[in-house]
Amino acid sequence: MSQIRHALNIKREEDFAQWYQEVISAADMAEESGVRGCMVIKPWGYGIWERIQRLMDDRIKAAGVQNCYFPIFIPLKNFEREAAHVDGFAKEMAVVTHHRLIADGKGGLIPDPEARLEEPLVVRPTSETIIGDAMARWIQSWRDLPLLTNQWANVVRWEMRTRMFLRTSEFLWQEGHTAHEDADDARTETQRALEMYRACAEEDLAIPVITGEKPENERFPGAVETWSIEAMMQDGKALQAGTSHYLGTNFAQAAGIQFQDREGTQQFCHTTSWGVSTRLIGGVIMTHGDDDGLRVPPAIAPQQVVILPMLRGGEEDAALLDYCETLRVGIAAQTALGEKIRVLLDTSHGKAAAKRWDWVRKGVPVIIEIGGRDMDNGVVSLLRRDQLWNDNAKPDFTVLSPADCTGAIGALLEEIQSGLHDEARARRDANITRGVTSMDAVTAYYTSDAPRPGWLEVQWCKPSGEELDGVVEALKALKLTIRNVPRDVAPADGNCIFTGKPALERILIARAY
Repeated sequence: MSQIRHALNIKREEDFAQWYQEVISAADMAEESGVRGCMVIKPWGYGIWERIQRLMDDRIKAAGVQNCYFPIFIPLKNFEREAAHVDGFAKEMAVVTHHRLIADGKGGLIPDPEARLEEPLVVRPTSETIIGDAMARWIQSWRDLPLLTNQWANVVRWEMRTRMFLRTSEFLWQEGHTAHEDADDARTETQRALEMYRACAEEDLAIPVITGEKPENERFPGAVETWSIEAMMQDGKALQAGTSHYLGTNFAQAAGIQFQDREGTQQFCHTTSWGVSTRLIGGVIMTHGDDDGLRVPPAIAPQQVVILPMLRGGEEDAALLDYCETLRVGIAAQTALGEKIRVLLDTSHGKAAAKRWDWVRKGVPVIIEIGGRDMDNGVVSLLRRDQLWNDNAKPDFTVLSPADCTGAIGALLEEIQSGLHDEARARRDANITRGVTSMDAVTAYYTSDAPRPGWLEVQWCKPSGEELDGVVEALKALKLTIRNVPRDVAPADGNCIFTGKPALERILIARAY
């Protein structure tokens, strides 16, 4: 069998981290901005985010949540009211202290000492505190509850180690914030948001995830409960792809979010917050990408089908373009995954083969090439991005009539969507190991010669305080973290691998991004 000449210079098996960076560059998704930890998201990358945003926003609004917007600058005093919260974010906060610059006499600029702010402003790392102020104004009675809000925004967390999409100093996200009469209603909302994230990850991004509660040491600062969806990347590491938090009355007490209950008594609201971010794009790359670049699930692809006419620059091009446009119109009238199919006729300059490989690297689900001979024979040549190569190490084109192509494209896109999910799920399930009963076995698993260990499902006694700190340190020595306590697993039936005490639940441990 001939050897495949892949479109990327770096293979996943050789250097996964460098492969990831090359995919972003080769797919023309994003680039460094010149500001440490900040990126420029280019049209193809941002188009994927717009699709995720659109699908997620539909899910959010279907639950009765309304979008709004809050300021990017938050007074420092807001954070000082909630000690656990400020503790959790203090090292990552960007702070504005002046409102004017002046010349330094050397050709540069410096903050004007006379323009120092009376109170520093924190550049939004998350919005619980400022939204809490608004909720305190908006809520007076039980009749005002539940209050369900969401905002799409950018946030800043001054990360020390950054990687595009996965961990950046500035990133895009949505953050939902809700207030409720009682704990039961707030916990129901926490679980609704978690399920929304699971459905979006699995159905839209084709990323299989495991839902569960975070342990005490991994909770959002100030939360009573934190729940997450966890995804396995192709290198076996975990990615926290979304979180939902039950905040109890902690933030309500700090911000004064009170209401008169049905008996006329003043009560504090129970609040929640939940969010996903542009790190989902990093998850798509590391879940579905291959040695030829990105593979975008059709549900979130800015363009699901690209038609490439093989133009020669002569008079015959007009007829070929008409042939291609007729096909484009026919495909665009079809539906897949509940929407009209997004199809692009690429008439940009350049050689057809070079343009094909550009789209391969971008990961468009279906590429259709049409040359003059195809037009004369009344056919088109279709290439699936998820099944790129044939047994002869050549691009695996399928020749179809325009009518057959048009009729089949919707089902094909849905097949690609489900196929990417099933492939990722099978890989994940094959790389979760169970039955490990000691820390020695954990150490052996993660220090073996296996290049990419996956996840371990182990049992523990749910330690707290200093005992939990000891567990965290033992795992940290192996670069491991507890991902979550999966919901849908068998009850504990053994001993805690950390303490030897009777186990209370099963947890997932892994190396993570």
